[in-house]
Amino acid sequence: MANVNIRRDVTDPFYRYKMERLQSKIEGKGNGIKTVIVNLHNVADQLARPPNYVIKYFGFELGAQTNIDPKDDRWIINGAHEASKLQDYLDGFINKFVLCRSCKNPETVVNIKEGRILLDCKACGTITEADPRQKLSSFIIKNAPTKGKKDKSTKKAERRAKKLAQQKNGDADSDDANGKGSPGESGSDNGGDDDEVENEAGSDDELTRRINAQAKELNEPEEEKEIEWSVDMSEAAIKARAQELPDDLKRSLVIEGEEDAESGPYDVLGKWVIDQAESKGGVSKVEDVDIYLKAKELGIETKHRTLAVLAQTIFDDNIIKQVSPRAGMLKRMITSERHEKAFLGGTERLVGIEKPNLISQVSGILLQYYQNDLVSEETLKAFGSKASKKYVDIATSKKVRKSAEKFIEWLETAESDEESSDEE
Repeated sequence: MANVNIRRDVTDPFYRYKMERLQSKIEGKGNGIKTVIVNLHNVADQLARPPNYVIKYFGFELGAQTNIDPKDDRWIINGAHEASKLQDYLDGFINKFVLCRSCKNPETVVNIKEGRILLDCKACGTITEADPRQKLSSFIIKNAPTKGKKDKSTKKAERRAKKLAQQKNGDADSDDANGKGSPGESGSDNGGDDDEVENEAGSDDELTRRINAQAKELNEPEEEKEIEWSVDMSEAAIKARAQELPDDLKRSLVIEGEEDAESGPYDVLGKWVIDQAESKGGVSKVEDVDIYLKAKELGIETKHRTLAVLAQTIFDDNIIKQVSPRAGMLKRMITSERHEKAFLGGTERLVGIEKPNLISQVSGILLQYYQNDLVSEETLKAFGSKASKKYVDIATSKKVRKSAEKFIEWLETAESDEESSDEE
């Protein structure tokens, strides 16, 4: 099977980093047509990445369903896709999730830390971060192994990267002794790639750029900013603000049944969103970047409880149409299963207590969450399977989750259809 350079922009025939060229075959016909990537497991091993990362990336880029855990090593993408087209998409995956941003070598190991994807380069020692705004980034973070444990693919990836680093060091000594080296392996031969990364970042949506620019200002040292936030976060001040809240808001912003002083910042955020919506003439006019920066000002932008507050305050009766425009901010803040559950809990309280007229629309709301990659399939199924009194009383929870039945049935039907097409 023909090999190609992992970095196909490097034409040097002696470039050490090789991988198999993707091989695929198209099976079925009509609505059941699908593409099987025959050697995906081998290619993923050569990239030192789990194969489900690669197949999921293809799915996101092509807008097609994929199987991320096949028992028979048959990696399938729905629809007909030529191998050459998939190879081009693979270049994008390599650039974003394999290559070191510093030296451009693929000797990196993925580490997940505090919701960030870090690429630890064994060639140059630099640790760089993968773009968190990529759809695959959310998948990688949500499917990270339990802390302290590593799955088989991660262990294999680390061994692979370590071996490549050792081989390179050995060959480098040999090349120095002979007074020669192989071109195309240092970061200096590919200045164009840096420009490509810069251009790629420049093409991101306006929301993300504004969040990054303004969040950077918040992270500057106090002596440089010469700014002091005026929010008093003492226990006494928090209690005083909580007492000033309207009664209906006190009832609505119950976070996991906790009513102690720690709820203060969350109450402040909720009241701020409501006040902004009133002053601007509607919650849809409160900008995502302002909401994010307010949460960051309060020090709760990474907390799962924040998602319960937002679910109750950033939507109104038009929630189904409002989810997609808010998805950019929400995906930035939903970084774990715990965040997903809190977001669903806040939604349950919104439709069950504050806006019971929305109970009939629960399936449509969950569909929007699913299609915008805000909540995983597993978390949604768990939500629909059993009532809970964590956010609302048990009777209300039963009403809300019963209304979710149509969506859960659709989800299971779509999954069974995919499995049956895989068996053909």
